[in-house]
Amino acid sequence: MQQDPSREADEMAKDFTQLVDDLAYAKTFYRTSKVTQFLNSQAAKIYLDIYKNRKEESNRLVTYWKYDLPIIIRRHHKVIFFTFIVFCIFFAVGFFSSAHDESFVREVLGEGYVNMTEKNIAEGNPFGVYKSGNSFWMWMGIMINNIIVSLTYFVKGLFLGIFSLTAMVQEAMRLGAFEQFFFGKGLGLRSVLIVSIHGVLEITSIIISCAAGAVMGVSILFPGTIKRWDAFKKATKDGVRIVIGLVPVFAAAAFFEGFVTRHSEMPGWLSGLLLLASVSFIIWYFVIYPARLQKKLSFTFNHPEE
Repeated sequence: MQQDPSREADEMAKDFTQLVDDLAYAKTFYRTSKVTQFLNSQAAKIYLDIYKNRKEESNRLVTYWKYDLPIIIRRHHKVIFFTFIVFCIFFAVGFFSSAHDESFVREVLGEGYVNMTEKNIAEGNPFGVYKSGNSFWMWMGIMINNIIVSLTYFVKGLFLGIFSLTAMVQEAMRLGAFEQFFFGKGLGLRSVLIVSIHGVLEITSIIISCAAGAVMGVSILFPGTIKRWDAFKKATKDGVRIVIGLVPVFAAAAFFEGFVTRHSEMPGWLSGLLLLASVSFIIWYFVIYPARLQKKLSFTFNHPEE
């Protein structure tokens, strides 16, 4: 027998009202309790389910990137922040190691790349590597490659998150060596203004992909109040959603690399503006917006009468 949708909606509304009442009581008398945290997460889930089913939010993809992904990102902000700090540390290691040992650059970036870039610099075309090939196929190739790399780094998180972090450390040191190579040639500022247009989006996505893998590792080591297997399944589901949510960012980064970065002769103000746009998007969508959305949900649950 088919269920009555209106009855389902009424039951969900009734359950939500009861849950909010319980949450308000728990926050009043047991603010730091794990039960309060559990009720808060359940209320947020039901609230989003109700919100997503509103007629004006019929586009599931819009809902996913507007609500689902930011909430998941916020849930794992601590792991993402930790991963970012580790990245910065080893970026510095790669940068200063290259400054004190010229062989380190060749070891990290490869003899072929270094020789090619030195040749391009000598010919007055330091960023020539970004100007080769068809823009469209370059865009497609880079996007697909980066998505595969991000999935690989995420899956490595199955081993307690160790190999995800190891992969990110290698990326950080490689990027640090790359930047120092251009700074050492007196092209540091141009490198930042040109390459970082796509690099900020690409590297941030790689960091978050590795963080998604680390989330799985953390769930195994620290399952919290639920069973270890249940914690792992939940973390894996969150990680997959994070990696899928990064696909448009990888697509945008590859688009910039294929169509924009090749124009290294563009005015400094234009490249600076594009770089600022990339940085602003990353900070807003992955830091500010998730925090604001969580605050909005928390306010709703703390003030049910409103």
